[in-house]
Amino acid sequence: MLSGLFRPYSIAVVGASRNPEKVGHSVLKNILQHGYSGSVYPVNPSAQEIEGLKTYPSVSSIRDRIDLAVIAIPAPYVPDTIRDCVKKGVKAAIVISAGFKEAGTKGAILEEELREIVKDSTIRLLGPNCLGIINTAISLNATFARGMLPRGRISFFSQSGALGVAILDWAIGNRIGFSKFISLGNKVDLNETDFIEYFLEDDDTDIILGYIEDIVEGERFIRIAQRATKKKPIILIKSGGTQAGARAASSHTGALAGSDVAFDAAFRQTGVIRASGVKELFEIARAFTARKVPRGDRLLIITNAGGPGIIAADQAERAGLKLPFLSKAAIERLRKALPPNASLYNPIDLIGDAREDRYSTALSEAVKSREIDGIMVILTPQAMTDVKATATVVVQKARKTKKPIITTFMGAESIREGLEILKDGGIPNYSYPEDAINAYKRLCQFSLWQKRPKRRVIHFDMDREGIGRIIEDALNQHRQALTDDEARLCLMKAGIRFPEQASASDTDEAVTAARRIGYPVVMKINSPDILHKTDVGGVKVGLKNAQEVKEAFIEITSSVKRRMPQAYIKGVNIYEMIQGGKEVITGVTHDRTFGHMLMFGLGGIYVEILKDVSFRVVPVDEIDVREMIQEIRTYSLLKGARGERPVDIEGIVDCILRLNSLVMAFPQIRELDINPLVVKEDSVVALDARIIIEGG
Repeated sequence: MLSGLFRPYSIAVVGASRNPEKVGHSVLKNILQHGYSGSVYPVNPSAQEIEGLKTYPSVSSIRDRIDLAVIAIPAPYVPDTIRDCVKKGVKAAIVISAGFKEAGTKGAILEEELREIVKDSTIRLLGPNCLGIINTAISLNATFARGMLPRGRISFFSQSGALGVAILDWAIGNRIGFSKFISLGNKVDLNETDFIEYFLEDDDTDIILGYIEDIVEGERFIRIAQRATKKKPIILIKSGGTQAGARAASSHTGALAGSDVAFDAAFRQTGVIRASGVKELFEIARAFTARKVPRGDRLLIITNAGGPGIIAADQAERAGLKLPFLSKAAIERLRKALPPNASLYNPIDLIGDAREDRYSTALSEAVKSREIDGIMVILTPQAMTDVKATATVVVQKARKTKKPIITTFMGAESIREGLEILKDGGIPNYSYPEDAINAYKRLCQFSLWQKRPKRRVIHFDMDREGIGRIIEDALNQHRQALTDDEARLCLMKAGIRFPEQASASDTDEAVTAARRIGYPVVMKINSPDILHKTDVGGVKVGLKNAQEVKEAFIEITSSVKRRMPQAYIKGVNIYEMIQGGKEVITGVTHDRTFGHMLMFGLGGIYVEILKDVSFRVVPVDEIDVREMIQEIRTYSLLKGARGERPVDIEGIVDCILRLNSLVMAFPQIRELDINPLVVKEDSVVALDARIIIEGG
């Protein structure tokens, strides 16, 4: 619990000052002037009283119980102050002071000292280098920002103090109500996941918003967020996700997995809604403020202007929303009530001279319709339009239905009073149809997420002892890359099918192996030092007889020796040639925040050029895997395009789920590729595999 932070009985302000230019003065004044009813104790050894309050030389010198200490003193003095707070039994501390890891090596050492102090104590610490907190429910403003947020039911945390200040000012100016505001700072103790967990059970919070640049505890974040989003929407901005943040990788999977890819995958698997920026963050949040979620994705658009209605319909189709018609009976009733030139389908166009009575008629049918899950009302202020009366009708109809109603009242001065009526009535309004549709789409996604069955991770039987022995032997030899044979054997022991294969160290052995397997065959170089065999001329396919096998052996080994003279060559591997089918790629990489991630995509040009792949964070369930398969742009090729028969989708699902089990059982695996995985109508066969393990 974080009651000491959000509902403190008393507060000590360490660094309180009479000087209006000092942060400690601003913090103390904010706490006092906005109505906080608890006791407040300034701590300043150089003063007798500040703002009419007696001052104290230290926190421990205060006789009363202290729940929260707000600290605004130079960084070098903060560790000793935290020790004093621990000694006093303070429940929580906010370290506003800067000068820690963001300031260089000395600051980083101070920050590590703070971490060591708090980790074995009962105190919870916010910051350092943060703005503070606001809890409107108890009129507490423990920040050095100007103004007090309006009371509402949105809770927001921000890793950027400067962005936090801007959002505070924007919210005050736009009368956007907040429950709590938290500036995370350097997250030496409390982080975003702690606050998500708190807000999950907070009766004053309906919507959770946040701005983050990283996540401290990736696996815990996924667990907590999955729970929280079943109850409340979480909408986050995640910055710093360009490819510049991705590490170099040896495998296709690792190379394709930038840091932003991992966050996208984690958010999909947790139901977190990702906003592209501050504007979209609050546009989406506004849709949730009405506390109504559609049962499905069927939207009815009602408008008094054709152009905006068409724009909304186009955007809805692009967003994957359905635009069904009302029932025949409802359309017939509208036909009798509306002008002859009104459009009665979807969008319903009430025509430019529509007054509030036409909106009322159309809304009445939409509210009671079984064909509709949500309603969008568009209004452009024309000569006959009574904006205030129409806004009043929208609010009245919204009170009589559980269906969400969003509006796009377009314009500025002429709609101002109408917007106030909508805002007071809890109706989210958007300036443009596209923004309204995008926000409504997020309501639908949240509704779908809440209906998702409870996650059920499948664990497959596998030869754990055999796989463990292969990995241990490689690590004992200080190798990070398994040989082809080792990688193939590990995956076969995990239940993944490969073609028949044999090894050969000379031409005669190669011919013997090819005859036993049966022509045509594939030949690949066998070397623990070579991952990308094609790049060094190490692969030949479609060998149809003994002569071709002999020539291929000589060409492959000569080419590899010429291009990689230092490589250790054991010989070649001969494989059964799998003909026909489609090539896909699947694999595993390891993300520094969330751990193992699974990848899937179509092979060949689709992965090399188009990078048409999808990712999920381990562990996954069957629903996750089916979603990641369907997510790629070229999924239609797997379903069977232009009369082709569909491939074995169930076999792909089984293969990815087995990889999920494998890396859960053996976290030493850092990167893994199966490329290609050949998929036919009734079978799935892995042709090539690479595995990179940690250590070496």
